[in-house]
Amino acid sequence: MSLSYISGTSKIPLLGQTIGSNLKNTVEKFPNQEALICVHQNYRATYQEFYNQTTAVAKALIYLGAKSGDRIGIWSANRYEWVLLQYATARIGTILVNINPAYRTHELTYVLNQSEIRYIFASLSFKTSNYKEMVEYAKEVCPSLEQEIFFDDNWDTFLNNGQEISDDTLHSFEEHVQFDDPVNIQYTSGTTGFPKGVTLSHHNILNNGYFIGIRLHYSEKDRVCIPVPFYHCFGMVIGNICCTTHGACMVIPNDSFDPELTLQVVSQEKCTSLYGVPTMFIAELAVKDFERYDFSSLRTGVMAGSVCPPEIMKKVENLMNIKEMSICYGMTETSPVSTQTLIGTPLEKQVSTVGTVHDHLEIKIIDGNGKIVQRGEQGELCTRGYSVMLKYWNDPVSTKKVLDKARWMHTGDLAVMDEEGYITISGRIKDLIIRGGENISPKEIEDFLYTYPNILDVQIIGVPSDRFGEEVMAWVKVREGFDVTDQELLNYCKGRISHYKIPKYWKFVDEFPMTISGKIRKVEMREISMKELGLEKVKYNY
Repeated sequence: MSLSYISGTSKIPLLGQTIGSNLKNTVEKFPNQEALICVHQNYRATYQEFYNQTTAVAKALIYLGAKSGDRIGIWSANRYEWVLLQYATARIGTILVNINPAYRTHELTYVLNQSEIRYIFASLSFKTSNYKEMVEYAKEVCPSLEQEIFFDDNWDTFLNNGQEISDDTLHSFEEHVQFDDPVNIQYTSGTTGFPKGVTLSHHNILNNGYFIGIRLHYSEKDRVCIPVPFYHCFGMVIGNICCTTHGACMVIPNDSFDPELTLQVVSQEKCTSLYGVPTMFIAELAVKDFERYDFSSLRTGVMAGSVCPPEIMKKVENLMNIKEMSICYGMTETSPVSTQTLIGTPLEKQVSTVGTVHDHLEIKIIDGNGKIVQRGEQGELCTRGYSVMLKYWNDPVSTKKVLDKARWMHTGDLAVMDEEGYITISGRIKDLIIRGGENISPKEIEDFLYTYPNILDVQIIGVPSDRFGEEVMAWVKVREGFDVTDQELLNYCKGRISHYKIPKYWKFVDEFPMTISGKIRKVEMREISMKELGLEKVKYNY
């Protein structure tokens, strides 16, 4: 029996480039190929047009006063300006900070202050969120924030001002950018409360996107439908960077996921690839008059976020014509993909594993003492290599907890490696809830609910869900002499924390199950809750 260690050998070298120089190379190769289509904004651009527009945005940022290393926030659902900013900020050496469109004031102000954002680009609103109002509020409590640009308000003025900046000035900015410089901060929930700012370099995300595309056999002939959000690695790396490193076309079907619109766009734009988490594919398969859509152009795609049920995978392959679907596994801290199934992987491995190690990366599976386990044994999955983040922004303590002295990223995921090197994710060490692909910190919700006057104590757990993998549940102890209802608490949460963090289930208790030493037993709470809610037969989707 061999040890659970494997390295991704490769005949293809890593790219030693910045994102800007790589994009320039792609433009030189495929100037007239379509680069970006945004259907809901009626926007289309060839690679040359797209590059020229990123030049205009880059110059406008310089006019604004942006300097190398400055943090620039983007708070918006998917739109073409998001992609322009992604590449323009990279070209001049600034750091784009992705802000989750679901954030409310509590979370927004934390992120603005934690990464000291100077400029924020935002939509005016999204769904029930009035971004303009929230940004106005944030300005009062976020001293670093100097200016806000709203896409549907003063974006054109912002662009016009950039015309005063010369090509030489732009080139002087570009010349100073190195591929190991930070280019992106993405906030991800851990187990210790507030989200942490995963800091990624050009080298991290450029190469990860490039090697994902190699496994998908991407070329300039591919047209990739991206209904997953850009604020997340799935959209901006597996989506955008993966396309631009291979000359493929990025196709945005809508600002947020709509199953019917996604199928329409796949059909109309002759997309060759489609992305999503399993719940998105399930929703697409359930669209009324599904049969009337033309899937003949589809060849490949990426499914990630949780394990795909075998029957769904069969339907995706047969009914949607995606014969070369790829499964990816990773985390924001690893840019994100560490393992991926190769085209041609047997169905059994497609639905039960997350594939094999990526090129130029290493994986080991260890026990609680840090010792590598034998193949077939369960342990914690660790990743090392070019994809591992630089750090958590301004948080050396949290960085040290997950990134050891040998630069291994400890994922907190339990995994098993078989003799062929395929990885199966079997659970989590971390006290973390993953609902529909969103990482949720129980402690963050607990800390928020403690601010409600009549709550004495609260514990947050995850319970299984067929639809989202997990749902949030709160066990609440109320102060003596007071009454609190679940509706009161729901009303208190709405508008203050993101909708996906609001507990679906509430249980009012006098005590929590405890160990002899006084530690709360969340495992027992989960078991009790599953029994009471009739969820014993619902499987966790890790």
